[in-house]
Parts: sequence; structure tokens; C-alpha cells
Amino acid sequence: MPKLNAVLETALYVDDLPRARAFYEDDLGLRLLFSNQRMCAFDVGARSVLLLFLRGGSNEPMPTPGGTIPPHDGQGPLHVGFAISASELAAWEGRLQERGIPIESRTTWSRGGTSVYFRDPDGHLLELATPGLWEIY
Repeated sequence: MPKLNAVLETALYVDDLPRARAFYEDDLGLRLLFSNQRMCAFDVGARSVLLLFLRGGSNEPMPTPGGTIPPHDGQGPLHVGFAISASELAAWEGRLQERGIPIESRTTWSRGGTSVYFRDPDGHLLELATPGLWEIY
């Protein structure tokens, strides 16, 4: 069986792309890799890419010089978990408070990790998780 190495991209679908872009850039400090009227791509820890698509904006095939990207879209609140170091958890909680982003929940896991949950402007559930959440993390 061939091996999968990692999740490279994660996609969220948003109703207001400029608002979402500002949240992920300004509030979460992600570096923008690419942006157009249909989508934005952000660097997450130099290991993965967070894609934000305008909801309904990718319902048609997207021709590119190298081939066609099939259509896709999503509805409802989705979930993305971001890995953070345990030593930065308090700083992240302070950052969220400073930016007026309410923490919806905190969970301490049996392996010792901690998760903090909050929402983006489109209602997607975001998680900041310290090591000890999963057997592999």
C-alpha cells in the first residue's frame, strides 16, 4: 500500500472572503500565500496550507494551465485544529481575548494536552491544541 505523508491542505468555505482573510491574517497571524476573488491560501506552520474559498465560488471546474480542479463546496460550521506548543497556550488565550474573540470551550485531555475552542466569523469551530491530544501528537 502506498503511504500518505500528511494532510497538505484543509479547506473552509466562507460567506465574506475579505472578512475571513482579515481574521486569519490579522487575528491569527497567518501568512498569505495566494489570494484572488474566489479564494485565499495561508501558510500554517510552514507545513500545511489553509484554503478559504468563497462559498459557492468553486461549484464549477477550475481550469488551470496544468489541468482542471474539480468542483467542490461546503456548508455549515466545519472544524480545524491548529497545533501549538504548550508554552504558548497562555499567550494564545491572551491574544484571543485582546482581539475580542470569545473562547467557547477548554478541554484537558487524558494524555496531558489542552484544547481551546473558538469560532471564526463564519462560525467554523477552530481549535488550538497542545501536544498530548492524540497518540501521535
